[in-house]
Amino acid sequence: MHKAREEKQNIPHRNRARSEQLVMELNFDTTAIEGYHSASQVARILTEKWVADNMFCPRCGSPQINHFQNNRPVADFYCPDCSNEYELKSKNGALGHKVMDGAYDTMIKRITGHENPDFFFMSYSRKQLCVTDFLFIPKHFFVPGIIEKRKPLADTARRAGWVGCNIRIDQIPEQGRIYIIAGGKIKESAEIIQKVNRSNALMVQDIHARGWLLDVLKCVNRLDGDVFSLADVYAFEGLLGQKHPQNHHVRPKIRQQLQLLRDKGFIDFLGHGMYRKTAA
Repeated sequence: MHKAREEKQNIPHRNRARSEQLVMELNFDTTAIEGYHSASQVARILTEKWVADNMFCPRCGSPQINHFQNNRPVADFYCPDCSNEYELKSKNGALGHKVMDGAYDTMIKRITGHENPDFFFMSYSRKQLCVTDFLFIPKHFFVPGIIEKRKPLADTARRAGWVGCNIRIDQIPEQGRIYIIAGGKIKESAEIIQKVNRSNALMVQDIHARGWLLDVLKCVNRLDGDVFSLADVYAFEGLLGQKHPQNHHVRPKIRQQLQLLRDKGFIDFLGHGMYRKTAA
């Protein structure tokens, strides 16, 4: 891991964060943008350089990841040890519930294929020139249901009819939203890797089966308390039926997904239609 350089001057103390394993410099290196004036270019250079200088691989724990050459169509970074690939999405201000992405059809094709990278989501302060939040979402949490289609561009637009999309972060189960930096505070690397490894149990190759599993998991997450009943999950039958209109046997599907979540260690079966959420 690149250690914060103590000799670097004029860095507000509040923008430095440490954990037992990680030392990251949350301020951007502004020397990289000398001579640049385009706001979009400046943002891209600052954010990508920060990742290359500070980020480790949350898959294998390698102390650094490398930047691909520009204009690569699939990913921005890769791990030199495990070869896992990452794409970076950055936003000035809070991430919010959704992050704007590119063409809708292209995104759907990617997440339903076999070359989808993991994603980093960065929120930063343009005013303070620092990172405020950094979120890792593994690729197997991406399903068509979290990709929101935007309205086509107007006929008067240069790319008339083009359809973009938003990534609905709020539609991803909490088990797939793994914060590396939250509110300017860095999480411990051991905690991050443990959460990533645990999330791997939810990896399902078939995109339709994946959608069902994650949707039922989100329903379970919404239930208050740790102990719940099968009837509690049946209460989401209408919602799940709307999300999966091709399936006309929603309750049996719910039971199947609860069994999978039990087998994968996310819930325990207590008997007599009762379940318990396991510790994260």
